[in-house]
Amino acid sequence: MSEKRRRRRKKRLPEELVEVAIESLSDEGRGIAHVDERPVFIDQALAGERVRFKYTRLTSKIAEGRTEEVLVASSDRVAPKCDAFGRCGGCSLQHMDSRAQILLKQETLLKHLKHIGNVEPEHILEPLTGKAWGYRSKARLGVRYVVKKDKVLVGFRERGSSFITETARCEILHPDVGLKISELADCISQLELKQRIPQIEVAVGDNQTVLVIRHLDSMSEHDREKLIAFAKQHGLVIMLQAGSPDELEPLWPQVSDPLYYVLEDYDIKIEFQPADFTQVNNEINRKMISRAIEFLQLDEGDSVLDLFSGLGNFTLPVSRQCANVTGVEGSLTMVNKARANAERNGISNASFHYADLYSDEIKHTQWVKKQYSKILLDPPRSGAAGILHYIKRMQAQRIVYVSCHPATLARDAAVLVNELGYKLTHAGVMDMFPHTAHVESMAVFEL
Repeated sequence: MSEKRRRRRKKRLPEELVEVAIESLSDEGRGIAHVDERPVFIDQALAGERVRFKYTRLTSKIAEGRTEEVLVASSDRVAPKCDAFGRCGGCSLQHMDSRAQILLKQETLLKHLKHIGNVEPEHILEPLTGKAWGYRSKARLGVRYVVKKDKVLVGFRERGSSFITETARCEILHPDVGLKISELADCISQLELKQRIPQIEVAVGDNQTVLVIRHLDSMSEHDREKLIAFAKQHGLVIMLQAGSPDELEPLWPQVSDPLYYVLEDYDIKIEFQPADFTQVNNEINRKMISRAIEFLQLDEGDSVLDLFSGLGNFTLPVSRQCANVTGVEGSLTMVNKARANAERNGISNASFHYADLYSDEIKHTQWVKKQYSKILLDPPRSGAAGILHYIKRMQAQRIVYVSCHPATLARDAAVLVNELGYKLTHAGVMDMFPHTAHVESMAVFEL
């Protein structure tokens, strides 16, 4: 659609505010009301409230709006902590009490399991929760020099826009960076290359906080000195990225230890690079690993299969409590890093294999032909449908499924229960992303 047509379409939206009663909440946490018998999805509105809203989108099929005034507030309504809430796309639920957020996510999970998967858990797990603020240890921040303001903006993108949110701080990002957004933006604004820096990758380990500065042209000595001074002042590690995410140039210090996180309960230290996939919430990750291992009910004779194993986040701690564990991952780079982490931790009973778990080619692999007593699944949003029909022959008595998307978990649960004969014994959510509608969950299946 052309920009002119988009502007004309925007002008057609009603300007007047509309008063409605909010009947319920969508899975994304938006209030649902009806106007002229048409459902309207309204940002920043809660069930049971009466609000005045403004239309943000209105077509023959879709009606959306934004709350402008709350006339009757829900008891679940709280004051957002962040000044940018409502504009920034990083959070959508700061106006909702944290306990209510968890209940919404639990309801979303159970609804998907029932209506998509036609399954219900025998037991609902107590939600895993942690600190609500400053939890995010991984993020990709946008950077943009705004000519009209002669100002650099650093942060998450605005809701429904490519623009960067103007804010001085980020309340959900780790304090090493989240409390220094304005200082970071000021530093970038002093660089000669300020118009050629599109993003900053943030990665926080137990030992240090790394900023990876993506730059599209070569960086002058002047700019390097400015960034080094900023790193020294704030106790940060800064790397430069001109090419691929793994091709990083250390700027300050020129030699530093790798990032790592420690799983103390299992005497495991996992090293990673800033661009590697790791969970964004270190506290919940540790609790999640412990819960998964608890429900695997491991003993020293178990042979375990860990699918979508990544750096070995589950595989390595599992190895401490079983005979052997096989990790399978679709990225060869991550497989090699997992092997290196196993070696550094003195683990000899874990093996790692590269395989596209969505391809029929896995039928030719040796690991898929073996039997396993326990299986752990931790797939991406697309789920694990491609591997499920191989699981029956493996004869695993117990499966723990870690999910980042309840709809695909429900779809896969239907196969495990209704086709492969498993029982869904437990399911529950984990608050990996507070103040967002993202639902992370865990389900346990038994033969």
